[in-house]
Amino acid sequence: MTEVIVNAQAPLQYDSGQRNLLDFLEKQQHTLNFQCREGFCGACRCTLISGQVRYLQEPLAYVRRGEFLPCCSVPASNIEIEIPK
Repeated sequence: MTEVIVNAQAPLQYDSGQRNLLDFLEKQQHTLNFQCREGFCGACRCTLISGQVRYLQEPLAYVRRGEFLPCCSVPASNIEIEIPK
């Protein structure tokens, strides 16, 4: 099972039944900014500290190195992320 570490807290087991990382993080009671939920706006942008994500659809929003959009991605390996406050 894939682990997701959020803001240096205890690892969570990624539920592959979730549509994407945004849905998974919301289910785990993490609050994220979002607007479109489809990779267009970039509002849900988070920092990818380690690991890799796989995009379900290529985002249209600009994503810098070390960032990802949880609304249109799933973990491709164990990941550690930081959600902006």
